[in-house]
Amino acid sequence: MTDRSDRVPRPRMTGTQRRQQLIEIGRALFAERGYDATSIEEIAQRAQVSKPVVYEHFGGKEGLYAVVVDREMSSLLDMINSSLTQNRSRVRLEQVALALLTYIEERTDGFRILMRDQPAAAAEGTYSSLLNEAVNQVAYILAGDFERRGLDTSLATLYAQALVGMVATAATWWLDEREPSKEVVAAHLVNLCWNGLTGLESDPRLASQWTRGTGERPSGTAS
Repeated sequence: MTDRSDRVPRPRMTGTQRRQQLIEIGRALFAERGYDATSIEEIAQRAQVSKPVVYEHFGGKEGLYAVVVDREMSSLLDMINSSLTQNRSRVRLEQVALALLTYIEERTDGFRILMRDQPAAAAEGTYSSLLNEAVNQVAYILAGDFERRGLDTSLATLYAQALVGMVATAATWWLDEREPSKEVVAAHLVNLCWNGLTGLESDPRLASQWTRGTGERPSGTAS
């Protein structure tokens, strides 16, 4: 018979540690089952706490879900924003595509949460609102490029909608496929965006992979 005195007591969590634990458990369950199919009871059971502990930290399931979504939105927006600091337009487009694909690769559960069902009361913090933010930022960049080239700047938002929509749709497909690599997917997306169907390169590569220091394109690619 085991001597209970030999058991090492499990250390108590601080309030901050418990909150983080509940967020991670909620994140995994929301990604796996969606908001409606996830219960406070199961969250508490996995955390080995009572339901009142979950209510104490978040006020209920909706409060926990809001925290999870807010963190995922902030993480993805930070990645997108940082990708838009490059100087050349093509590289910025590449980095936006790579940022979204990298987020999916590294935070798959978070992306599934953003894509899945959400509480009816959630007016913000949705994947669509995130895409709208991306459209606004891309439209701002395109407007500057259009102005320099003497093009109609009022059409920048239309082009931004098309570009972001194409990247987002392809990224959603890649969520389950994971082939080819994210770099290859990004290169082909930018190939279509940048060159159009009539000017597709036979072997598209990211501009960052062109001959470094010279700005020369790989042989066999369109100008």
